[in-house]
Amino acid sequence: MPQWQNGNFLNKDLYIQLLEKPELISQEHLSDITDIIQEYPYFQSARALRLKILKNQESYKYNNELKITAAHTSDRTVLFDFITSEAFKEAPIKEEKISLKDKILPKRKQIKVSAIEEDLAIGKPLSFTQNETFSFNQWLQLSSKKAIVRTLNNKISEKQTSKTPVKSEHEAIIDRFIETAPKISRPSKTNTSDIKISENQQNNQLATETLAKVYLEQKKYDSAIQAYKILSLKYPEKSGFFADQIKRIQILQNNK
Repeated sequence: MPQWQNGNFLNKDLYIQLLEKPELISQEHLSDITDIIQEYPYFQSARALRLKILKNQESYKYNNELKITAAHTSDRTVLFDFITSEAFKEAPIKEEKISLKDKILPKRKQIKVSAIEEDLAIGKPLSFTQNETFSFNQWLQLSSKKAIVRTLNNKISEKQTSKTPVKSEHEAIIDRFIETAPKISRPSKTNTSDIKISENQQNNQLATETLAKVYLEQKKYDSAIQAYKILSLKYPEKSGFFADQIKRIQILQNNK
């Protein structure tokens, strides 16, 4: 537990207030919270509060910090509940910006990759809802490359390991779902129609705009396009927007 009395960190009462009302946190608290994390890397609530600051800033660092925070969190369901709460999503009032999605795309040869990435909101914080546990876990899949090891002086060292990390029963259930849910068994000659129906139902349930953005951040462009195609069928009133997103992704693919 941080030594609040040494004067290096936030006042204890203020820290507790920020935990109870994360919507009150601001940029001015970032330095103190970062100092706490550097001194106490496994202080989970401090990492959660830093996530909130980065979300408020719409920082490009947020998405990667989410993975790091998840790696330091003993129960990821608590983290997921926090980042999908209304208090976490509430952001400070700022000047309204003109959305680039309403602009007419110039000719293909004149389009810059940076403009397309801005249109697709690549690098902006991912925003999950309570119903998007699948999208959340898809994003966290890439965070399991390295294992975090405690040293005697409580500093973090990261090293490549081939050993499988110990998982809780809850995480094991989620992993089994991820491994089995997206898979579609090979169709038989006798029941092709039934299998196609179940495949479509499954894709419709899993596809969300957030999942499409997760694929974009992971540079899985084909998967993102497929997600937008499913969403176009699922929400025909937004088919024009989804079609534009697909065109932008295709342009991004061709310019990479």
